[in-house]
Amino acid sequence: MSDRTDRVRGPLAPSTGVQRPLGIDDVEIEGGPFGRWQRINREAGIPLGLEQMERSGAVPNLRLAAGEGEGSFQGFRFQDSDLYKQLEAVAWEHGRLPGDGYRAFASETAALLARAQRPDGYLNSHYQMVKPDKIWTELEYSHEMYCAGHLIQAAVAAARAGLGEELMAVARRFADLLVQRFLVDGDDAIDGHAEVETALVELYRHTGQGSYLELARKLIDNRGRGLIAETGLGPLYAQDHLPVREADTAAGHAVRQLYLEAGVVDVAVETGDETLLACSVRRWEDLVATKTAITGGHGSRHDGEAFGERYELPPDRAYNESCAAIASIHWNWRLLLATGHGRYADLIERTLYNAFAASTSADGVRFFYVNPLQRRADLFEDAYLGRRREWFACACCPPNIMRLVASLGHYVATTDDDGLSVHQYVPGTIRAGGITLAVETDYPWDGRVRFTVRDTPGGEWTLKLRVPAWSAPGELIPDADGYAGIRRDWRTGDTFTLDLDMTPRLVLPHRKIDALRGCAAIERGPLVYCFEQIDQDGELDDLALTPDAQLRAVERDLPGIGRTVLIEADAVRLPPAPPDGLPYGTAPPESLPAPTTAVAVPYYQWDNRDGGVMRVWTPLA
Repeated sequence: MSDRTDRVRGPLAPSTGVQRPLGIDDVEIEGGPFGRWQRINREAGIPLGLEQMERSGAVPNLRLAAGEGEGSFQGFRFQDSDLYKQLEAVAWEHGRLPGDGYRAFASETAALLARAQRPDGYLNSHYQMVKPDKIWTELEYSHEMYCAGHLIQAAVAAARAGLGEELMAVARRFADLLVQRFLVDGDDAIDGHAEVETALVELYRHTGQGSYLELARKLIDNRGRGLIAETGLGPLYAQDHLPVREADTAAGHAVRQLYLEAGVVDVAVETGDETLLACSVRRWEDLVATKTAITGGHGSRHDGEAFGERYELPPDRAYNESCAAIASIHWNWRLLLATGHGRYADLIERTLYNAFAASTSADGVRFFYVNPLQRRADLFEDAYLGRRREWFACACCPPNIMRLVASLGHYVATTDDDGLSVHQYVPGTIRAGGITLAVETDYPWDGRVRFTVRDTPGGEWTLKLRVPAWSAPGELIPDADGYAGIRRDWRTGDTFTLDLDMTPRLVLPHRKIDALRGCAAIERGPLVYCFEQIDQDGELDDLALTPDAQLRAVERDLPGIGRTVLIEADAVRLPPAPPDGLPYGTAPPESLPAPTTAVAVPYYQWDNRDGGVMRVWTPLA
């Protein structure tokens, strides 16, 4: 076992890069929305997930594969991956705050997986039970490597979080089989759903075995060369339309593209391939400029869960899958570690507080699969698009959410040879390299962040603080990467206070986003706001914001939500439309708009009350 194992007790442990990540136990989050999410995830989310592993068939399927139990296979062909993500969530939660029940679950599940695994290392309950004669022959849609990737990530998490090596033994047997077939024996096939690439790189980092990295590199270089069989969805769907190094824009299934990009950056970092890193950065720049929702969400089309064309960002038809938000955070974190550029931390913050946070209800036991920016009064589509649900038949999102929440501390701060960098502002304690830093803040409700040095190794070091692009710099002038550095001979008890501008702001869309022309949205700090019907006097769809609207922040405690800061905005109520006939005309309204006040709530807190009409983008009067 390589000494890489003990380097970081967290999801990512690159061997090189501009920034070095911390372990989940190096950062204690002690309050704020992040702290609340972790507490609810532990008390409600993870217990729900463990219960659903039985009810959904994920665990019973593997018992069948092990020759145990009765019945037939349940769920989708990738049902195993739900269990692997749940295992990873349990591992990181145990690493954050140990619990005896977590160890038992991990140990018992690892033993079951070992019994279900074939002698050659293959493990996939669907293909073992339903299609044993089709193993490795349907990779365009089988998710066999995808499931293997999530197994590997769960095993790395279990080992790093102190849950033992039993799961790692299962994962390595499967990974060794992949290496033998797809690297040594020369099979050039690739999985239609990228994910295993980033997992293989992390397994290489954990073990030091170079063949895992070589296979990940081969899989990435093979994508875009027509090696994925036709599924009826076209080559764009699985990013098989162009070689990775040639593609300039994100395309196809959003989650697949974003997981692929995480693997691209991982391989680039570990191999020192600057051209491979540059192509991922190129696609990031295009994606952010033309295909990203104001919440940080990705995926404009329900058809194929896909990115649309550039500037195709409809609010009501936005897909913005919760898994895409998570995959985006994975990609941006890798880019941040590799380059040190604060723009990646900015997008992580936007995604965390909006697209990701909205995925879960305030009580932690209901989830969104799809995260639209508008809900109409007559929404009639299926439950995936209506209210949050406790679980889904295709339950890729809930355990994925749980594993990220459990590991949130990993994404707060990093170190380098010069000191400590803080990327996300949460109340708590950061420990790294002999430095102990206490953080006091009411962020994101308040922009003041106070840092106190509790311990220091002595000598000069630099405390680097991200200055978000949305905040006026104030007294601290950020560098080209978006960070303000304070270098000094820090002593125990020294303090420093960062004040970020939390003035509410009216945001306008790019002129090329046709679906949003004539509209505006409201932001305050890192939070995107929305209007819900329950807070308005009259019909929400009759409201329009005034271009020079005064925006007033008002702190409240709302039933079903808890603590929040509302925004009161100057608005007008538009006159009613004609009751019949075509919805077009040449005559001006018979009455003038009437002044009123519109009330907005943070987007991540919507759908916790009436479940009615909602909109982020609102017309301007």
